[in-house]
Amino acid sequence: MKKANRKAMKSQRTSLVRASISFPPDLYGTLEKIAKEKKVSLAWVVREASEKYVAEQKQSVRKQRQG
Repeated sequence: MKKANRKAMKSQRTSLVRASISFPPDLYGTLEKIAKEKKVSLAWVVREASEKYVAEQKQSVRKQRQG
């Protein structure tokens, strides 16, 4: 992870909420593999995926309201 990203994450840590989440073993293994390949934490991968999912859902809701 780049130094600037680490600093940004460090400043965000004070405002993060901790959650315990259960995954099916195959999904967890895939998430671990992605984290290792990207050289980031598993938590980072899950946060990144969650942020993308939420953004997509917000966009989908907006389109439904317009159409």
